[in-house]
Amino acid sequence: MSAESTAKSGVQWSIEAGGHRAVLAEVGGTLRSYSVGGVDILDGFTTEEISPGSAGQILAPWPNRIRDGKYEFEGTAYQLALTEPARSNAIHGLVNWSRWRLVSQAADAVTLEFDLPGQVGYPWSLVLRAHWSVSADGLKCVQEVVNTADTNAPWGYSVHPYLRLPGLTVDETVLHVPAGSRIMADSRLLPIGATKIAGTEFDFTEPRRIGDLVLDTTFGDIDFDADGITSVTLADAGSDRRIVVWADGRFRYWQVFTADTLHGERFRRSIAVEPMTCPPDSFRTGRDLVVLAPGETWSASWGIRF
Repeated sequence: MSAESTAKSGVQWSIEAGGHRAVLAEVGGTLRSYSVGGVDILDGFTTEEISPGSAGQILAPWPNRIRDGKYEFEGTAYQLALTEPARSNAIHGLVNWSRWRLVSQAADAVTLEFDLPGQVGYPWSLVLRAHWSVSADGLKCVQEVVNTADTNAPWGYSVHPYLRLPGLTVDETVLHVPAGSRIMADSRLLPIGATKIAGTEFDFTEPRRIGDLVLDTTFGDIDFDADGITSVTLADAGSDRRIVVWADGRFRYWQVFTADTLHGERFRRSIAVEPMTCPPDSFRTGRDLVVLAPGETWSASWGIRF
């Protein structure tokens, strides 16, 4: 374990096994870096930086956006802070800038935890616990949450890793997304409907190059394999290199973002592949929203293979 007091993202915890190495950061419980055989496949950030573009962050108790930060749950209306003021949205939850604490650590695994207090706009207390591990099979995260409040709580979850194959541009990357539809979005990146993608420029059911396509897209109607796992793949057409992001059956959507709104060197340098349990604005629509009963524990797992 390394404890870098000068790091802008707080204490840093390193885990390593079989040539796989990951670094988790105290601020946000963030996945700051991940490499395999010394090759960085996560487009992370340095200890001198604040997480850019939500890189590596945990997005909870909701992923993506809530229109105007307003929603109603079980008959009561709530107003969240507008954390994306330019679009008048509440974005990416409440845990990504808080300090998580170490629960346990081994050479190849670390468990981090955060107590989310009830607050204006989200008056439920939760305990979030993320168990990270590396092995010859890659990186794995098991996320748990416990509702410690005395009433039902709305819940959604995602993560925000940016990935890239060294030496390969976004345009050259071959993308495979096992999805049958996409959510159409307005200028505020909020859902206005869904449409089938077969035969369209958003159809990546057969692997193909991204080209100059701009993606900040929620894919739905996703496929799972016989083991209940869904996977998105980034590949190099000129070799057998590929990155696989996998997720279990708790995840019903994939968000794919080609980083076109990031600035400087990060512009279209890597691709965010985000497994999501629910679509954008689910606190308002109720679509695939998880409802946690008092005392209930919920868990899900996802990971990365190279």
